[in-house]
Amino acid sequence: MLKQLLATKPITELDAVARAGDLKRALGPWALTALGIGAIIGTGIFVLTGIAAANNAGPALALSFVVAGAVCALAALCYSEFAAMIPVAGSAYSYSYTTMGEGMAWFIGWNLVLEYLVSISAVSVGWSGYATQFFNTALGWINAGPLPDILTRSPLEKGVGHWDIERTGSIINLPAVFIIALVTGVCYRGITQSSTLNAFIVAIKVTVIVLFIAFGVWYVNPANWDPFIPARICDTAAVVTETCRPGHFGWFGIVEGASIIFFAYIGFDAVSTAAQEAKNPQRDMPIGIIASLVICTVLYIVVSLILTGMMPYQSFKGIAHPVSYAIQSVPALEWWLAPLVELGAIAGLSSVILVMMIGQPRIFYAMSRDGLLPPVFARVHPTYQTPHINTVITGVIAALLGGFLPIDILAELTNIGTLIAFMSVCIGVLVLRYTRPDLHRPFKVPMPWVTCILGAAGCLYLIYGLPYDTWIRLGVWSVLGALVYFSYGYWNSKLRQR
Repeated sequence: MLKQLLATKPITELDAVARAGDLKRALGPWALTALGIGAIIGTGIFVLTGIAAANNAGPALALSFVVAGAVCALAALCYSEFAAMIPVAGSAYSYSYTTMGEGMAWFIGWNLVLEYLVSISAVSVGWSGYATQFFNTALGWINAGPLPDILTRSPLEKGVGHWDIERTGSIINLPAVFIIALVTGVCYRGITQSSTLNAFIVAIKVTVIVLFIAFGVWYVNPANWDPFIPARICDTAAVVTETCRPGHFGWFGIVEGASIIFFAYIGFDAVSTAAQEAKNPQRDMPIGIIASLVICTVLYIVVSLILTGMMPYQSFKGIAHPVSYAIQSVPALEWWLAPLVELGAIAGLSSVILVMMIGQPRIFYAMSRDGLLPPVFARVHPTYQTPHINTVITGVIAALLGGFLPIDILAELTNIGTLIAFMSVCIGVLVLRYTRPDLHRPFKVPMPWVTCILGAAGCLYLIYGLPYDTWIRLGVWSVLGALVYFSYGYWNSKLRQR
């Protein structure tokens, strides 16, 4: 419907569509900034910093955050134009639907499903690492044994080669399954989101991070930063050993690290979905998106520098709780700061899982509303008024992924779906500038032919930086999506029927 309006109707009718079922416009620029920080700060700082430093960039992970943040800033400007012009639910799926047609919208929506679904699983694995460490410490206080690895660790892990999958000896990552089941139950019954509650959670997370920076900086050993950019050990894909794999360190290691930790930035998409609740989208949306990105990027850079300064980057290999792990290496901080960091991480990661769990079923709902998925995905619970069937499906699949797969594989899959969605938004701005130059744009991307092209090219470059096995997994996922679309969505599309 939006696509038809954009093609044939004046902007006043588009505004009417945006106002349909309008939410209360109660969010100002600082509330939107807090929303972005709440969604962005989570797995990126508490989990992926150690993994990307050990596997990809070394101490130069700080540069990876700069690269990823710059690409995100360009995409964020494009999001701002769409969010101010089309303040409706659906995010990149709706934007693609209005500019590039149903087929491309399906491809983007299908990849958003991958993004949200796998990100829930990835964050649950990080949550498991911090929760296990916290409870092991608590059990130590009462002289009880630690939680067994056989039930708190993924049974599979990524080996040295691209396709090497090794067994760890564990059965299932039970804490990851537990937190997904708990959040699924909450989302099934419904939840009232409050900007005040979100601001409170943001205050907790930021306070914990500031404490880590303020006290951890005194235990930085500059020798751990030497060399800051470790040399690339192997230059050919044919040579793969335990200590050498393509893209390991060097400049391409920085790019690959940026591709991996890009997962940390997907939360700013949550700001664009709140466009209908912004008091003044023209002013507030750009402030909320850009301010949250700048604040979080600075925190990411500082935390990564302190982490790799406190301990050699090699020591974070396979560690899903790097911040508390680094603190535990300092006896003076371990007894009081480590529990605070673990509690802050547990709360912060729980909120990220909750946000993703709310978003994923509603993507199914939007696609079903357009006729691209069966009507069952558009059903709403008669009492709780939630997409309950979608929520259960999302929870079951995410729990299986989080219970059995390691976080590095999950993060790579999440990133490629996110990068494709961001790239589509950058291209969509240019398409709409050409096809409908008459539309009223409360916020305009500055120098669109430069900003949008650089944003799309940056996303494409980061996609290139992902391991090629991730591309193949995306290909398999896309083929599966094409089968679903051409066997059902194409023939039942409401737009096509009209």
